[in-house]
Order: sequence, then structure tokens, then C-alpha cells
Amino acid sequence: MGIKQFPKDFIWGVATSAYQIEGAWNEDGKGESTWDHFTHQPHRIINNDTGDVACDHYHRMPEDVQLIKNLGVNSYRFSVAWPRILPDGKGKANDKGLDFYDRLVDEVLKAGLQPNLTLNHWDLPQALEEKGGWSNRDTVDRFVEYADIMFKRLGDRVDIWATHNEPWVIAFLNYGQGMFAPGISDYSRAYQAVHHLMLSHGKAVQVFRQGAYRGQIGIVVNLSWFEPATDHEQDLAAYRRAIMNQESLFIDPLYKGCYPAELIEWLGPMAPRVEPGDMEIIQQPIDYLGINHYSSARIVYQHHSNFLKFGSLDLIEPGMGHTSMGWGIYPDGLRKLLIDISKKYNYPPLMIAENGCAMPDQLTAAGKVNDNRRISYLQHYLNAAYQAIQAGVNLKAYYQWSLMDNFEWSSGYSQRFGLVYVDYATQKRTPKKSYNWYRKVVKNNGLEE
Repeated sequence: MGIKQFPKDFIWGVATSAYQIEGAWNEDGKGESTWDHFTHQPHRIINNDTGDVACDHYHRMPEDVQLIKNLGVNSYRFSVAWPRILPDGKGKANDKGLDFYDRLVDEVLKAGLQPNLTLNHWDLPQALEEKGGWSNRDTVDRFVEYADIMFKRLGDRVDIWATHNEPWVIAFLNYGQGMFAPGISDYSRAYQAVHHLMLSHGKAVQVFRQGAYRGQIGIVVNLSWFEPATDHEQDLAAYRRAIMNQESLFIDPLYKGCYPAELIEWLGPMAPRVEPGDMEIIQQPIDYLGINHYSSARIVYQHHSNFLKFGSLDLIEPGMGHTSMGWGIYPDGLRKLLIDISKKYNYPPLMIAENGCAMPDQLTAAGKVNDNRRISYLQHYLNAAYQAIQAGVNLKAYYQWSLMDNFEWSSGYSQRFGLVYVDYATQKRTPKKSYNWYRKVVKNNGLEE
């Protein structure tokens, strides 16, 4: 049996985020985050779950890093909890918070892994939210101060940095739809948040370059693959709006120095306020673009929907169905997306920073989790990534989401994405069948044909 071989320097990894796994929400001087505040309100999260304890990673970090080492991957993507560093979002850094990430990075390096650190995976200090959060331009400078602290503390040891994870989610699910913390539904604020997130990214990259730190820096965006439902002009225009709102709004500023003009015109008074020089700051050269990918859809014109006037229909590979999140499984969407992004933006270095699936995993009486559907999912999506590389895509890395089951935002603990099963009552970790399957892929640096 042959192996579909990935490039010899390909990075294989797993990913997590601070709020989803750390717990210790108010220990060792940590401040309140927007997610702490949000989850402590009734009826915001399924079963009123919170991340107060989560996977207790704050106290079990060496054990969890050992699980990653045993996988054989060569990189670990994680995030820093901003309010663990700056409890009030500004001022003097919290030494105990910095010490935790010092220990984490050292443990990761000791395990022979490349640290891949995300500065902002959604847990904004609540103190900054009370002043307007990401819709307040002052938060840009607060983020840059925080980034500077982290660069100075860990810049000698961290190989890969990301400024933000999924700014689309922060802007539109947090401030537009109100589904995520802080639970605000105001699209004018959402689009202003887009601009401030992108501006803070650019300013943080400038600080990183000025410090001449050893690593790479980029940003991570979430992208679905979209296709127009028909070739009727209404559907094609709706498709363009969907693409512009999810993709061009975030990637065009990075590589072209502008927002998509057609979308800005459509938004009218909701369009973000941009000051002179902002776009030049955002367009700082980056070392890679991170992509999180989970789903694909056909876009259809829908008059009675939202102000963008489009709806979506899941694209699903025949026989593959949906994940537990209700997301259609369509692996070829990843191949198409990677090729499309590469062509549009002159073949930049790309990383798949997240890809994976929630499945209804159950622990058997024998203490095993036979998650065969996850293995099938990963097999098909990794094959799509392989095909994209063969087509000329400059894909540098693949990070599976997630190392272990964790707090899945508004879904609480009802969804399991991990390669490792977590019993939340006992915090016992049990590697699933997919853990061993992925270990073999990494060892082979490729897929069995």
C-alpha cells in the first residue's frame, strides 16, 4: 500500500484555545473575560455550562503536553488568555499569568514541539468590553500593548504567532448576532469591530517586526467554501456578497490594502469608519495566512433573510452526512477553497489552523472510543489538502481541531471535537481511535492509499 506523501517539512499539529480548556477562571490574579461574564448569565449557554473548570488544563498542563508529544506531531497551537496577563485589559502585567505561559512554552519545547501561539482567541478582558470592546478604537492600542508584553516574554522561544483567531466570529457572532459573548446585536458595531480587529492586527505585526523576533507571524480566518446556487443574477450577486462578507472583508486588507468596495457600498451607514493611514497599517507583510475550515454551502438569494439578502444550503458529499454540529461534510470544499485563495492572493503560504468535527462519541464499557466517523472525516479532508498541494497550493501545516473534548462555546459540553475523550466529572483523558489513526498519518507524513 502506497503513501500519499506530504512535503518533507510539513507541520502536523493539534489545536486548542485558552477559554475552552484552561479553567481556573479566577485563579492567580486572572481577570474576568467576556466569556466568563457571558457564561455566568442564565440561559446563554446550553445546560448553563461555563468554562470555569473546562478541562482543568491550567492544573494539568504537563499531562496534556505529554498527550501531544505521544501523538508524534511537531507543533501545538494554543492561545493565551488575555485577562490572565492583563486582568483589567491594561496596566501592569500579572506575573503569575505570564509564568504559566512561560512554563507551557518550555514544556512544549521540551516535548520537541513548535509552539504556535494565538494572542486573541475571543476572551477579551471584560473591563475593556465595558468601554465598548472591539467597537471602541481604544481597544486597538490595548491589544498592541498586550501583544508587546507577550512578544517580549516569549519571542525568544515561540516559532509561530497569530494575532487573532477568526475575526469574523468576533465581529459578527459577538456583536452582530449576539450569539457569543458579549451577546450584542448591532451590526454597525460589528462592522466597526471588523476594522479595529484588522487594525490591531497590523499594529501588532509592526511591533513584532520592530522587535526583530525570531518567529513567523500571521492571522487566522475562518472560511467556508461557497458556490452560487444557480447562475441567475440574483443568486450570483448574493454569492458575491457572501464571499465579500466572509472572505474579502478580512483578506483583501491584508494583501490589497482595501475593503471590498461593492460590500462597503451595500453597507452604507453601517460601513466601518476608517481613518487616514489605517489601511497601510493593516497591509503589513505577514508570513502566512491561517485558515479554519469546517463547512461548505450553496448561496441563494433570499429576500426575507438578513440585510445581506442571502441564504445558504449545505453542500454534502453523498453518503457522508452531517457532523454533530449539523455541519454538512464536503471534503472537496477544502480543496477548492485552498486553490481559490491561492489564485486570488498570489499563492501565499497557508496553514490549515483548524479542521475537525464533532461526533457523538461514547466511551465503551472497555474504556475505548471507536470514533470511526471522525477517522473517515479526517481521511477525506486530509486527502483534499493533499490534492490542493499537488495543484500548487503552498500549504505549510495542518492542525487538527481539537486535541481533546472541551467547552464548545454556546454549545457548552454537548459537542465533542477531540482526539482525546474527556470525562468532565473526573477529568480523565482517554485517547480515541482517531488519536491512534492520526498518529500513524503523522508518522508516515502522509495518507495510506
